[in-house]
Order: sequence, then structure tokens, then C-alpha cells
Amino acid sequence: MNLGAFDFLTKPLDLYDLEITLNKTLKAVQDSKEALQQKKLVEQAHAELLKQQTLRESEKRFRALIENSTDIIMILNPDGKVIYSSPLAQKFLDNFDKNNLNISIFNIIHGNDRQLVRHTLQKVVENSSEKQYIKEFKIKNEQQNWQIFEAVFTNLTSDSYIEGIVVNCHNITDRKIAEEKLLHDAFHDSLTQLPNRALFMDRLSNALARYQRHSQDKFAVIFIDLDRFKIVNDSLGHNAGDRLIIEVANRLKQDMRDDDSVARMGGDEFAILLEYVKSEENAEYIAQRIQKLLQLPFYINEQEVYTSASIGIVLSNKDYQSPTDILRDADTAMYRAKTLGKARQEVFNTSMYADNLAQLKLEIDLRQALQRNELELYYQPIILLETGLICGFEALIRWKHPERGMISPNEFIPIAEETGLIIPIGWWTLQQACQQTYNWQQQFSLQSLTISVNLSGRQFSQSKLVEQVDEILCCTCLDHHSLRLEITETTIMENEQIVMGILSELKAMNIQLNIDDFGTGYSSLSRIRNFPIDTLKIDRSFVMTMDSESQNLEITKAIISLASNLEIDVIAEGVETASQLALLRDLNCKYGQGYFFSKPVDSSQATKSIASAKKW
Repeated sequence: MNLGAFDFLTKPLDLYDLEITLNKTLKAVQDSKEALQQKKLVEQAHAELLKQQTLRESEKRFRALIENSTDIIMILNPDGKVIYSSPLAQKFLDNFDKNNLNISIFNIIHGNDRQLVRHTLQKVVENSSEKQYIKEFKIKNEQQNWQIFEAVFTNLTSDSYIEGIVVNCHNITDRKIAEEKLLHDAFHDSLTQLPNRALFMDRLSNALARYQRHSQDKFAVIFIDLDRFKIVNDSLGHNAGDRLIIEVANRLKQDMRDDDSVARMGGDEFAILLEYVKSEENAEYIAQRIQKLLQLPFYINEQEVYTSASIGIVLSNKDYQSPTDILRDADTAMYRAKTLGKARQEVFNTSMYADNLAQLKLEIDLRQALQRNELELYYQPIILLETGLICGFEALIRWKHPERGMISPNEFIPIAEETGLIIPIGWWTLQQACQQTYNWQQQFSLQSLTISVNLSGRQFSQSKLVEQVDEILCCTCLDHHSLRLEITETTIMENEQIVMGILSELKAMNIQLNIDDFGTGYSSLSRIRNFPIDTLKIDRSFVMTMDSESQNLEITKAIISLASNLEIDVIAEGVETASQLALLRDLNCKYGQGYFFSKPVDSSQATKSIASAKKW
């Protein structure tokens, strides 16, 4: 009998052998079971070993991530006590307790943020279904500086491995700084760091809303436009122009109260929101203070630069519903100040709307005046006081408007200056005046006859000014010495270095140079002597009253005496009486000009004056 793999039995069966065989079989079966169990245990142990190894490797990777993370990672209990802290977190915690005994997250959080974190921990615990909360708060770093972190709170209190609230804090300080810079740049001027138009309008809107709720909370808006800024910009360069804008901004900031807002609106325009203004007089007083502040010299690239401002003022009233309307009216008032002569302020009133429309139409008409031959030169004689005879003329432009008739230069010259039309008008004036003077010289054989022509500050910003003057003289055949170019004190003081160079070139061409309206500006004879000047023209305000006001007589006397010592001739403007003429002769003034001799007349009348050879 075959018993299979274990043994064989032979017939007849022996019971003893059978028992032995069965025992062997049973033992073999038991050994087989034990082997299987042992194998299974070995396999299980191997699997557990692999699992533990995988876990250790995973833990090793996780620990490496934690140890090298740039985030602060902590495990907290619901009260905020630190159960675990990453190495970076440890550095922050060490600032408070080197032994880390009973350290809480609240130890490293800014006081203003602690209530936020307490509330967040409470919500994390109470709402376990909503596991993550994201909050921002400040943490003090190793250098004891507060930095901004974005923290993710995750509820893992039910996780047997964690049993706490995991807080992962990511440093977002740089991002916040960048965001704040973007926000700042969006509402501030990049050159001056003043609030820009957008921020100013927001503050103005708030002031208007507050006034509408409480009428006693009055406010005012001051709109400022720098006079002659383009001349500075064109003559000294854009860097100098930017420097001037910065210096103006600094002066305005320093002069205003903390409650007031100073903004750069663009270009050379500024606006000021005056909070809690008591009256119109109060706003005007502040505007006058600004005028004085801006008329002080600026030092740009080691050079004195002068400017002034045209200022518009608007006061709050119940008719205003929009900040845009307020700013519009402030701008309107500023424009009125500029057209009335600059360096002044005007308070807005509704009649300015009609005036502005008229000014706009006048500007349009002025652009066409040259093409339509509406401009005409008038000539006022200049008298050599020693002989009483005409020795020259000053060319003065007039505008014969087809509808309005003769328009005063006081009305259209500021518009021409502002729009730049003064440049083509100025060259036309010079060409016409030189041609007429040459014609008179030929007609009367009077080669000594001179012509005085004003050069505007805008013309000095032209790069080819000297070449253009020379070209006009050559085209009209007028001798260079017969031309007297007149410039104002202000033009010289605004751009000393540029003007000095140009005047020196003109002087080298044998052209005579006059300082117009001397005594009304910032210069002095001690400074004028540095320029190649031939003649001073004493302003009419001194001459017209010198026979009635002793102070002006003394000023005139001093100017003539000092000019004589410097070998500079003097023309007295504004001579209107015989007594004034007599005084000027007694003072040895060389030239006179004014209504006593003649008003400005057209070329035909001037021709008759030359022909008459009248003596005064």
C-alpha cells in the first residue's frame, strides 16, 4: 500500500508498523504546518520591515523638507502652546526662551495680531469639518524686526501621529512691500512723491462729503501753475526742470499743515486741499504766503533760478456735487490769474466761464492774425536828451482785430507767451522793425537811427536765436549796430548762464543790448555789470512820480549815477511832463521816452515825426 510522499505499508499489515507510520505522518504534517506558519511569519516580518523602512525613508524625506523649509512650521495645542517647532520656527522661539518651556505662538506674534490668532485657533477647533484657515500676522525675526507672514491653520487633532493644529507660516514681507509700493506708486507722483491727481481727487471727494454732512467743515482748493516753467525747462534742460519741480514740492509740503493735502497734478501744476478753512480771506492769505515762498530764489545746479505762480482759489459751497467741478473751477481761476499778468491769485466766480470762452476765442483769432496781416507795428520815439531830437524808436506790436478793433498788447501778449505764439510773432516783429528802420535810414540819410525790439524769454529758449537775428539783419540790410535788443531783468535772472552766453554772442555781432523795466525785478547793478549791457531802461513807475515823490527821484538819481560809473547808458521811460524832462536833464540822463514826446504811432506818423526834426 502506497502511503504517498511519506512512506509505504506492506501486506499483511502490522499494527505496530502502522502506528509508527501514522505517527511519522502526523509529525510530518505538523512540521509542514509549522513551516508554513514560519514562512508566513517571515513574510509578514519582511513586509513589516519594508513598511518600516519605507516609513523611515518617508520620515527622513519629510524631516529634510521641514528642516530645509523657509517656512515656519509649528504644531500647537488648542491654546496655542507649541508642541513641535521646525528648526526655523525654533530660531524665532529662541528669541523668547532658549529652553522652550511653555512657549506659545503668542510669544512671537505682534500684540495687535494676537486676538486674531486666538479667534482663528478657536474656529479651527470648533469647525473641524473646515480644516484650513489662512490668516496674516506679524512675527518678530532674529534681528528683532517685525515681518509679515501668511499662515495656514490645519486641524489635525484627530490624527494619531500629529494630535494638534499644524500652522505653516510663509514669509510674505517682500510681497507686501511690493504690493504697498505698487499701491503707493498708483497714488503718488514718482518725481516728487507727493499725492497724485487720483489720490487728491479721492481726498477732495471725502472733504466734499464731509462738508455736505456738516456745513461747518469748510474747505478750499488752491490750484497752482508755475509761471515761465517752460523757459527754465527749455533753457536749462529737463533735469533742471525736474529739480525745480522737486524743490517747489518740498517748499509746499513744509509750509502746509498736517491736515492739508499737497498734490502734483502733472507737469508744473500743483493743488492744495485746505481742510477746515474759516473764510475766503483765510484761503487768500495762504495763497499769498505761497506766492512769497515761491518767489524766493531756487538754487538749481549752482545757479539761481526764479519763478512765481499763478494761483486759483475755490471755496466749498453747497452748489458743488462733484470734486471734478471743484477742480475745474480752481483751474479756471488759476487761468484767470495767469492771463491777468501771472504771479497773482484769483478767487473763482461764475463770471469767469464767459471770460474763459472769450479768452479761448481770442487765442484762436491770434493764431490766424499773422496770416491775415492783422498785426501791425507802432513806433514810440526815443529822444537824445542832450539835443532833444529823435535818435531811435521802440517797436511795439498792435493787433487790429477785424471785429473788436485795436486790442491792447496787455491782453494778447500773455496769451502769446502762454501758447508759444510769441516766438513767430517775435520774429515777425524783428523782421518788420529792421526793414522799416533801414528804409528810414535811407529815406532821411540818418544812419545813426536805431530801433529797439523786445526779445521774449521764450525766444531765448530757441537754439538758433543768434543765427536768426543775424539772418534777419542780413536780409533787411540793417547795420547790426542799429539794432537794440531789449530783454527784461526776469529773463536774465531766470537763466543767467544761458542768457550770458547768448548776449555775449549778440554783443560780438555789434548789436546793442538794453535791460528793460529796470528796477522792477530782482537784479542789481552789481549783477548787471557782469552782462554785456549797453543801456538800462528805468521803469516808468519811478519816472512818472519822481517829481512828486522824493523817494523815486532819489532812486532814479542813484540808478543814473551808478550806471554812468559803469559806462552804461540810461533811457528813462514814462516821461509825461516838462518837469520830469527837466529833472532828467539835470541828472544827466542820456535818453528819454514817454507820452510827453509821443505816444506809439504807426509807421506813417513816425515818418512824419522824423521829417519834422522836432526838438524837445
